[in-house]
Amino acid sequence: MTRKRYPDEYRERIVKLAKSGRSYSSLAREFEPSIKTIRRWVEASVEPGHSEGCISLQEHRALKLQLGRIKEERDILAKATAWFARETKPTVK
Repeated sequence: MTRKRYPDEYRERIVKLAKSGRSYSSLAREFEPSIKTIRRWVEASVEPGHSEGCISLQEHRALKLQLGRIKEERDILAKATAWFARETKPTVK
């Protein structure tokens, strides 16, 4: 039995659908390749040595710095809100 060769665009489309959350079985029913073939395509689409969602150490450090700045801004805004709430006099009509 010979293996059928699928065009690269066709493979990429199915891989995108699989990565977007579609199940392999639903893709196999809708399109022609088997579940095993689709699984192999998805695994092959990930670069060697990198898992999906993996970030570098440099990116991790940059995100930690950004998170620290955002927390500091949040704390400043919380203190300013509390100060304005104390200073504002309620209006009576």
